[in-house]
Amino acid sequence: MQAHVIRRPNPETFEGKTYSLRPNSAISDEYYETVRRLTENLLRSFPNEQELLAKLQVLGHHKRALRRLLTNEIHSNDSQLLKTLRTSLNPFTSGVQSHLRSLRGFDRWSRTLTMSEEQYHLAMVEIELVNRIYAAQFRSCGKKYAFLPHCLRDLGAECRSAQRDIDYVCKGCSESCNVNHASKTLRLHGVKPYIWMTADLSALFRKVKKEGNSMGVLGIACVPELVRGMRMCLKHDVPVVGIPLDANRCARWWGEFHWNTVNLEKLESLLKN
Repeated sequence: MQAHVIRRPNPETFEGKTYSLRPNSAISDEYYETVRRLTENLLRSFPNEQELLAKLQVLGHHKRALRRLLTNEIHSNDSQLLKTLRTSLNPFTSGVQSHLRSLRGFDRWSRTLTMSEEQYHLAMVEIELVNRIYAAQFRSCGKKYAFLPHCLRDLGAECRSAQRDIDYVCKGCSESCNVNHASKTLRLHGVKPYIWMTADLSALFRKVKKEGNSMGVLGIACVPELVRGMRMCLKHDVPVVGIPLDANRCARWWGEFHWNTVNLEKLESLLKN
């Protein structure tokens, strides 16, 4: 099965506010290979995937402690882990420091907007690890839902998505729309795609479980939103997988929308392996 071919913007102009998974390329394959190798190497120092996942999540909750670990003269396993992540993933997070310096007013209190570069690196590996742990369980679920960001839509076309039972559904009105291409890929693998606008996921989880069905969730979002959404799903014992947007380019970050992409080949690989 071939992934859908999509229009690619000039890679030299494809930047995110804080991160870009393809800073110098038309595709993000290099990022996914980097994070795959990095995760494999880290797992050699941990007895199992769940222990590494717990370590990443604990470290990611303490921004100030992360800074101390990197500046402290005393070497520890945690500081070495952070330095390893920084060496491999720095090329993909070059915008974080300038973004943090630019924050004003209430934006400085937003957990999403204020993620540090170290937290980005931990989140990137966490997403990769959660996919490894839960992909098979997700694929075996009786009901599978995907929630896509509206910032993937074709900005040059009038979106004709319509609200259905859970949330908005893509109507396939533009061949240049990445929501359209992702939705087609998801449907081919038995996953119901929605554009996340109004859905209450906690209520959905309760409803499906009450009906006695198993359910899994696939998310596509920028790194900060995706990692938090995946954690929320796991707290509800819902198998979850996710694909990060190739960059954060929506109005929340820039004040206006910029055309965005997601790695559809990686999405299809996650669905069929």
